Amino acid sequence: LLIAYTGGKAVAGVRGGVMGAISAMGVIVGSPSTPMFIGAMIMGPLGGFVIKKFDQAVEGKIKAGFEMLVNNFSIGILGAILTCIALVVIGPVVEAGNNVMEAGVNFLVEHGLLPLTSILIEPAKVLFLNNALNHGIFTPMGMNEVAEAGKSIFFLLEANPGPGLGILLAYCIAGKGSAKSSAPGAIIIHFLGGIHEIYFPYILMNPTLILATIAGGAAGVFTNVLLGSGLTAAASPGSIIAILGMCPKGEYLPVLAGVTVATVVSFVVALPLLKMFGKDEDVKAAQEKVSNMKSQAKGIANTNRSVQGNTSNEKVKKIVFACDAGMGSSAMGASVLRKKLKQAGLNDIEVVHASVSEIPTDSQIVVTHEELQERARTSHPNAQLVLITNFMNAPQYDELVEQLKKNQ
Repeated sequence: LLIAYTGGKAVAGVRGGVMGAISAMGVIVGSPSTPMFIGAMIMGPLGGFVIKKFDQAVEGKIKAGFEMLVNNFSIGILGAILTCIALVVIGPVVEAGNNVMEAGVNFLVEHGLLPLTSILIEPAKVLFLNNALNHGIFTPMGMNEVAEAGKSIFFLLEANPGPGLGILLAYCIAGKGSAKSSAPGAIIIHFLGGIHEIYFPYILMNPTLILATIAGGAAGVFTNVLLGSGLTAAASPGSIIAILGMCPKGEYLPVLAGVTVATVVSFVVALPLLKMFGKDEDVKAAQEKVSNMKSQAKGIANTNRSVQGNTSNEKVKKIVFACDAGMGSSAMGASVLRKKLKQAGLNDIEVVHASVSEIPTDSQIVVTHEELQERARTSHPNAQLVLITNFMNAPQYDELVEQLKKNQ
């Protein structure tokens, strides 16, 4: 229900969240024996979308005094219809899909072929499909296994930071130019911060390195199968800290062994590939490419507009970085700008990060990705927007700092 509410709220605010939670009851009741994470992930945004379109259709057409009646009855009636659809159609389809996937994974487990999942997982990461795999497939299956065995290897299939760590270590040794100099910092963000997205540009600079991540991922999975490793719940983000926090008591070494083996194998395969095919490419250009790919993966065109709106002469006290969830990308961007402001002597400006749907009302400047422009305007229409394409190395940060220095 929380997943459905959050999905609906992201689409249409609180009304969307309520609608999503109501409609998700259909898949939950229809399949009581199967965890309906995927069903909730479908019905939540769908419920929000339906109520959003309804509200847009009736806007300005409701007689004065009947607004509350229409608002309440619309959620009840549309929610009931969607619940029935979820019960009769969505629930059985999702359950059948879960059964097929579970049978497929069980086949791989029984025949010792689970490491082959890395052939799908590692390329999917770079294409930004990792969350769909991890939380849509592996997490529900992992929860089922935890209920029976107390732990599950499925939580380690995608979250293992070893393959990406091996790539970054290879760049530290055999990289060139800015790629080599930026790799150590990326290691900290990736391994400790759990933001795997940070190493994607390094693969795009040399696509053959995907072979190294596949080899490392498969080796890590094989080690986990061999040692019987598993976690008690999903580790999110994929930080080594979060992974160790989800380890069963006294079983840290097997999990660490899986991460270590994945790192070593990925590094050993990546090093010669990097020496043979490595180029002196610009990391910023690769990060821009990743940003564009992320937009396309979400079905949103990149607008290629750098900044919209300039800071006014009003003294700025609060800047908010906004991304989808308000955690990963925006947190990194806020940290970068905070450091630049400190270097410029602007210590009295508060820089925070938040979800694009929950931008604080007292924020004066909102820094967000171009693809989130409309959502940011809807969430906080009075704030001045700074649109970027890369949270880590946006040139707009320096422009913003200069403007703030003049205005302050």
